[in-house]
Amino acid sequence: MVNAILYQSRTGCQWDYLPHDLPPRSAVYYYFAKWRDDGTDQTIHDLLRWQAREKHRRSADPSLVVLDTQSVHAAAGVPSDTTGRDAGKKVPGRKRGLAVDVLGLVIAVVVLAASVHDNAAGIVLLDRLTAATPPSSVRTALVDQGFKNAVVDHGAALGIDVKVVERNPADRGFVPCRSPTAKAKPSRPHHRPRFPITPPTSRS
Repeated sequence: MVNAILYQSRTGCQWDYLPHDLPPRSAVYYYFAKWRDDGTDQTIHDLLRWQAREKHRRSADPSLVVLDTQSVHAAAGVPSDTTGRDAGKKVPGRKRGLAVDVLGLVIAVVVLAASVHDNAAGIVLLDRLTAATPPSSVRTALVDQGFKNAVVDHGAALGIDVKVVERNPADRGFVPCRSPTAKAKPSRPHHRPRFPITPPTSRS
């Protein structure tokens, strides 16, 4: 069952076109929807993240995270009322926000229309972050200059010190710098956005 869900997530195929050597499409979607709705998939993700952190001799939950957003083109068929256009990056689609630890492991995710400002995305991301971690565990969040005072103030109200990391004035031109969000590790390999997914329909 898990292999079938991973196959659909990786390939993006329609539920009707799952290979015949996998369980029936109706059973696969039933467990996918059940585990999504009752939080089983999130529990699995959290357990794997805790194990990975402890393997690196770190506490189960981080004290420092990095927040960042990225606007991406939406797939064909995505409802227009859930997408927008990023005025700054000229990208039509959705904006995804990630909160990751120093290992690049995902702590919280938010997906919004690309037209939503980074401030709004950052505020929602901070709320998701505090809901996903024990109280007072996360003490510091690093953000880039796309996030403004509203995010800093909201973080302070949640007990998180949001620090805006500014570009080094001595740097000239493009300076590549690999951030933790660039190597974020989803719980499922090459994970595609899983919402919204249309339930399988009966074959004609």
